[in-house]
Amino acid sequence: MTSPSTTPSTKASRKEWIGLGVLTVPALLVSMDLSVLFMAAPRISADLRPSTGQLLWIMDIYGFLMAGLLITMGTLGDRIGRRRLLMLGAVAFGGASLLAAVSSSPETLILARALLGVGGATLAPSTLALIRTMFRDDAQRRTAVAVWTAAFGAGVPIGSIIGGLLVERFWWGSVFLINIPVMVLLLTLAPLLLPEHADPLPGRFDLLGAAQSMAAILACVWGLKKLAEDGLAVPPFVAIAAGLATSYLFVRRQRAAAQPLIDLGLFRRPAFSAAIGSNVVLTVASAGVGMLVVQHLQLVLGYRPFVAALWMIPMVGMTVVGIVVGTVIVRWVRPGFVIGAGLACAATGFGLLTRLEAEDTVGALLTGYSVLGLGMGMAITLAYNLVVATAPPRNAGTAAALNETGTELGGALGIAILGSIATAVYERDISRALPGDVPAGAADAAGSTLGGALVAAEQLPSRLAESVTQAATTAFTNGINTTAAVGAGLLALSAVVAATALRGVRIDDGHSGEHGH
Repeated sequence: MTSPSTTPSTKASRKEWIGLGVLTVPALLVSMDLSVLFMAAPRISADLRPSTGQLLWIMDIYGFLMAGLLITMGTLGDRIGRRRLLMLGAVAFGGASLLAAVSSSPETLILARALLGVGGATLAPSTLALIRTMFRDDAQRRTAVAVWTAAFGAGVPIGSIIGGLLVERFWWGSVFLINIPVMVLLLTLAPLLLPEHADPLPGRFDLLGAAQSMAAILACVWGLKKLAEDGLAVPPFVAIAAGLATSYLFVRRQRAAAQPLIDLGLFRRPAFSAAIGSNVVLTVASAGVGMLVVQHLQLVLGYRPFVAALWMIPMVGMTVVGIVVGTVIVRWVRPGFVIGAGLACAATGFGLLTRLEAEDTVGALLTGYSVLGLGMGMAITLAYNLVVATAPPRNAGTAAALNETGTELGGALGIAILGSIATAVYERDISRALPGDVPAGAADAAGSTLGGALVAAEQLPSRLAESVTQAATTAFTNGINTTAAVGAGLLALSAVVAATALRGVRIDDGHSGEHGH
């Protein structure tokens, strides 16, 4: 018997597939803008002369505001129309890109990056939610989500590569100008190719709830990032505690509200909560180790930033392979087992990184990292699909926003916790390995960071320089080994939990095993 979800009338036409292309480009740009400034930072420092604090805000405020506003914007899109919000976001994103490109002071660039974060928060959940509206056939929706996931996932490394190319050939502002023609194209094609969808009975918009959600997420993300940058200190813990307290108040308000900002009942759906949980765990593990892998490529193996970014392409390629594999085999295997297998594969990649040594070639590093990418691709595309498929169509924007918020929080958490573990291992091991005749100033510099150790080594006689360099690179690699072991354990545990929690869920309805929801 033919399921209603697979009748010919629900099949997407050529118009929807072209519309998918329109949706994936802004998703790619939103992700790219998280990293496109990595290569431009030295030029910005030389041109605008920002203080250390201002440079950090230039780099971070985009991600902060996007994380804080995702839930609000996702819910707003469900209420006023996802296409309308997408187009408003395109105007904001394009205008902020122009302002960033012509900025002549650090303050202006910080403002522009903040406005880009606001625009990004409208684009990401709107694009994924519109896929839910456009692709009602389960198999077609899986393919569409896979394409979207590949674009969004590839954005960070592609942003680094494109940023490096543009900065080398033009000026730092060019990394923002590439956004403008794409936003113009989006504004032109969206009314022609994308359907409008809004909740027919939206009710009142909860402004206080929106403010609470933003305050809670911003405080937590800021605290986690400060912990990663500065180590154990009082202000980050105060911020995290304030964020958790605000989160509690937000949840209480949502439970009591007649028309809540988000439907907390979504989390009572096993497919929804397990899918978001898997996505968060993957992001925690991959963000923490990914940061260390990039440093290893540059500082241990000696590649310049642009070449290091190019070496990330194999990992991106394996992630795309994982997305394709996960999308195909779920036709015959239940999604819980595919997600579990993907998490287990990612854990295996981390396991390979526990055996990495400072003297190894780039191949050894990329083997483990690429296996991680393969597992990530398998798990994350189905996790995204379950989030979109299990939420009622009227809540698709909220569901997509919750998923993206989990990704942002997971990234901040991974960098803070796993980065702190790696730093602790580095400091412990290098203090044991440094020769006793290293001058006190050089020993202090070497004991803080690998970069500091390499700079200090350049000022030392060749014998001591070689000893300091070897001690520092070995200590740093030991930090990767330990962090990878933690990530492997976390992912292995998550693989079991996901496979168990999702064992009754089928991909064709996403609701099996939900017992009344």
